[in-house]
Amino acid sequence: MNEAETRAELIDPALREAGWGVVDGSRTRREVIAPGRIMGKGKRARALSCDYVLVYRNTKLATLEAKAATKSYTEGVGQAKDYAARLQCRFAYASNGRQIYRIDMATGAEALVDRYPTPQELWDATFADANRWRDRFAAVAYETGGGRFEPRYYQHNAIERVLEAIAGNRDRILLTLATGTGKTAVAFQVAWKLFHARWNLSDWKAAGETPGETGERHPRILFLADRNILADQAYNSFSAFDDGALARITPGDIRKKGAVPKNASIFFTIFQTFTSGTDENGDPAPYFGDYPPDFFDCIIIDECHRGGAKDESEWRAILDYFAPAVQIGLTATPRRRNNADTYAYFGQPVYTYSLKEGINDGYLTPFKVRQIGTTIDEYVYTSDDAVVEGEVEDGKRYTEGDFNRTIEIRAREAYRVRTFMDMIDQREKTIVFCATQEHAGIVRDLINQVKTSTNPNYCVRVTASDGAIGDQWLRTFQDNDKTIPTILTTSQKLSTGVDARNVRNIVLMRPVGSMIEFKQIIGRGTRLFDGKDYFTILDFVKAYEHFNDPEWDGEPLEPDPPGEPRPPKPEGEPPEPPVIGEPEPPKTKLVIKLADGKERSFQHISATTFWSVDGKPVSARQFIEDLFGKLPELFRDEDELRRLWSQPDTRRKLVEGLAERGFVGETLAEIRRAVDGQDMDLFDVLAYIAYTKPPLRRAERVEANRGEILARYEAKQQEFIDFVLSQYVEVGESELDGDKLPALLQLKYGSPMDAIDKLGTVADIRRTFSGFQSDLYRK
Repeated sequence: MNEAETRAELIDPALREAGWGVVDGSRTRREVIAPGRIMGKGKRARALSCDYVLVYRNTKLATLEAKAATKSYTEGVGQAKDYAARLQCRFAYASNGRQIYRIDMATGAEALVDRYPTPQELWDATFADANRWRDRFAAVAYETGGGRFEPRYYQHNAIERVLEAIAGNRDRILLTLATGTGKTAVAFQVAWKLFHARWNLSDWKAAGETPGETGERHPRILFLADRNILADQAYNSFSAFDDGALARITPGDIRKKGAVPKNASIFFTIFQTFTSGTDENGDPAPYFGDYPPDFFDCIIIDECHRGGAKDESEWRAILDYFAPAVQIGLTATPRRRNNADTYAYFGQPVYTYSLKEGINDGYLTPFKVRQIGTTIDEYVYTSDDAVVEGEVEDGKRYTEGDFNRTIEIRAREAYRVRTFMDMIDQREKTIVFCATQEHAGIVRDLINQVKTSTNPNYCVRVTASDGAIGDQWLRTFQDNDKTIPTILTTSQKLSTGVDARNVRNIVLMRPVGSMIEFKQIIGRGTRLFDGKDYFTILDFVKAYEHFNDPEWDGEPLEPDPPGEPRPPKPEGEPPEPPVIGEPEPPKTKLVIKLADGKERSFQHISATTFWSVDGKPVSARQFIEDLFGKLPELFRDEDELRRLWSQPDTRRKLVEGLAERGFVGETLAEIRRAVDGQDMDLFDVLAYIAYTKPPLRRAERVEANRGEILARYEAKQQEFIDFVLSQYVEVGESELDGDKLPALLQLKYGSPMDAIDKLGTVADIRRTFSGFQSDLYRK
């Protein structure tokens, strides 16, 4: 009895007998926990999938891993525990249909049991103490658009941890989720549950009292951001609510109506709007003061770490005023060292999902870093150079932080632009981060001067000073069906709030001073898009050194106590947030024109590093050394490697084993380049690394074995094999995968039926396709 039969004939009936899928509100579901790390060429590492998740009252209570009746239940114990830990279920089960093994993830107790628990028994075992709000929240189903938008496992965990904290009377809550993992989707589901459970402050604070069946009223929830684009994205993401439930607060609407909106349930604004406003005498009177302090039941603060810098006064003034509300902070990069530390205000995160986890699970795109050094990275004035403007300091060494703020050398920027434009595919969407808004304009013009495109809007600038036209260009750039503009230059504006899924390159032409900003900039490229196997960071400014910082996906330091807020600013159109850490350039910038011939002597070097499975930067050489150490886990000797590689099925499993150890896609491509093996079979690369076996080029391998291969087949099969071998030489060993066979037949014969007429039955064709491969790797 195989696993599928075991499930259908033994496990499914036992679960039904216990009431699963029978008792109202209970169900079992197979859940794909993670799709698997992106490997490249449309492939992923092995997905994580749990055979059964036991769900009752919209809550995941246990995992169950099934094995065939012919195997021991113990084969599934490790998986069951892993899945329960990921899904944050209290209990895990493993079964072969004949025996049931239970693990309590909270106490560590493990034992064989006679039967599965009923849904209510499992609920009571998970939640020993009654909680009225837990029950109310559990009664509200997730809004999934009819099953089209099921929360990912980590989003579900984040939502449940927030609701658990609220049910436990916690009023300051922090979530840390990597950029691109769906913080807004989490905020929507939290708001949906609070709204439909009719949770509100007055009912919540009625300790010891039992709320009515329907509650007193719906909550009033404020979504507070620091960019209009973030508030707009959130407003659009909450479209499942009735239109009358939503309100977008803007200065224009307030002035037009003469009052702040109050007749809604979910409100969206930016804190610059809330802190603007004046009274009848023209004195500052922030709009948020038009609401009673207890008006909002819950406030969700997007990018809440930003409250630690120049925005601290407004951010804190609003939250302090609405102190009675439950306040939920959302961030990808909580600030660790500052007097307005995010942790100090909200407490430790109730849930964290890191960039490393997102990439390894396959929910974020991997990346590589191309470090670029040039001979004009620094500058010391010499008398043959011309001072066009400003005053030079003799003997001063101008470094990266000075360029395009206190000194400008146009030839230097032009060389850098030509360098990275030669490195990238100019059809790919790219964001270039520049030192100032003026610098972003200069770089835009330099890019358009060397581009291969004929479109005048190939590269545009998007900064705070570009206003509405810049925002329109940004929206067009975000449209994945549009190819123009292809490149955006910016200073600070696009470090957050850009949901552009098809960004393939990020170019750093200015220093990145903080870990927070570094993570945010990387987040511009991590979003998934069809055909996007990785993205590239082209780094002229040594920002890659942030990878060596302990704060890179590390543990936060203990926070300092928060400071006192400053008074609000006077009314006016809310400006873009002030630039963090960017000093104003001097009124007279030093402008240098290099002496004739100097620009022709510019040179550069580059090196590439990758993001490893454990979240650290690794060079190609380090990957080779690491690969050498890992290969014995996959095969014992050269003969076993040859045997595994000679058949499509076992070769695929070996490649999956490499992927699980971090050797995937671009990583393997870089290892090939490092050993001059771009036109080698991966088999030869592995054999060379593991056993210093002299490698063959693919064409050499075919030439060495072709005669022996064809001797076993008739003329028609020989013609087909020759065609496959030509594809192998041109493309690589991926052409020998079993799933490529239909495409090869289509390409060679036009249709499957024509192929069958020439080559015999489908089974015959498959035997031919896999059979000749043993001879290809014989020597």
